[in-house]
Amino acid sequence: MTKATKYPQVTPYGAKYKKPVGPKKIAMRFARERLRDFGQATASFRELPDYLIIGTKRGGTTSLARWLVKHPEVRPLFPARETRKGAYYFDVNYAKGRTWYQSHFPTRLAHSLRSKKAGKRLLLGDATPYYLHHPHAAQRASRLVPNAKIIVLVRNPVERAFSHWIERTRQKIETLSFEEAIAAETERIADEEAKMLADPSYVSFSHQHYSYVDQGRYSRGLERWLQHYPKKQLLILRSEDLYKHSEATYHKVLKFLDLSPHTLEEFSAWNKKKKPEMPEATKAHLAEQLAPEITRLEKMLGTKMSWQ
Repeated sequence: MTKATKYPQVTPYGAKYKKPVGPKKIAMRFARERLRDFGQATASFRELPDYLIIGTKRGGTTSLARWLVKHPEVRPLFPARETRKGAYYFDVNYAKGRTWYQSHFPTRLAHSLRSKKAGKRLLLGDATPYYLHHPHAAQRASRLVPNAKIIVLVRNPVERAFSHWIERTRQKIETLSFEEAIAAETERIADEEAKMLADPSYVSFSHQHYSYVDQGRYSRGLERWLQHYPKKQLLILRSEDLYKHSEATYHKVLKFLDLSPHTLEEFSAWNKKKKPEMPEATKAHLAEQLAPEITRLEKMLGTKMSWQ
C-alpha cells in the first residue's frame, strides 16, 4: 500500500463511519457526543475495568461480552444505551487519553451504590478484540490496569481469517475477493508493525483491518501479554468451545472472574450471519501456511487446539 492510499473513514470503535441522515439520526448522534463530553468532564470520578477481553477478532468477543453483562454482578459501559462492548483505547484511541477512556465507565459513586445494593462489588469490563494483535496494547494496559484479569479467545485461524474478510466486505471496508486479499496482505501490512513499534503514536489501518492471516498468529500477541501480566491473570479459551460448550465455558469464565454461579436462558451467538463457503483449495492453502503457527501455539499452551 502506498502513502497515497485512501482508506475508508471509520469510527473510533473500528466500524465504517456512516454520516447521519435526517433530523432524528442527527439528533441522536449529537446526544451521544454530548454524553461522551459529559463522561470526559467527570472522568476523574469514574471507574476503570476489572477485566479485559482482548481478542481475537471474529472469535466470539461480542458474544462473551454480552453474556457477561447479563450477569447480575457485571455492569455495562457508559452510557448503557449504546450497548458498546469495548473502547479500543489501548490500541487505536490511546492518543485520546485516559480521560476519554474513563468516560466509558460509570462513576465511582453510582458504581458503589449499585454494588452496595447487590451486596458485592460489581465488575466492569472492556472487550476489544484488537488488543491481542496490537504491539503496544499489553504494555499500555499493564500501566493503567495492572490487576485486571485478561480473557483471550482464540479461533481456528483459517476460519477466523475468512470471517474477518466477510465482515470487512459487508462493511465495505474491503473491496478485494478473499483470495486477492490474502495475496495482497503481505504487501499491505509490510513494515506496518515496525512503524508502530518505532512510533507508538502511529495508527495503522492495514494492520487492524487487512491482517486476515496475520491476526491468526496468536502466539506473538500472547507472548506480549505474558510479558506484562502473570499467567494466573490470563484465561485462554478456544472460540469453538465458547459456542459448542457455551454453558460450561461461560461458567469457567465466571469462576475466573470470581463471579457467582449464574445461568443464562439462552446463549445467543452475536454477529452470526449467513456466510459463503470458503473454497477448499483456499482453505487447504491457509491451513498449510498457518500449521507452524498452530504448532507453536500448542507448545506454548501445552494443549492441542484440534484445528489441524
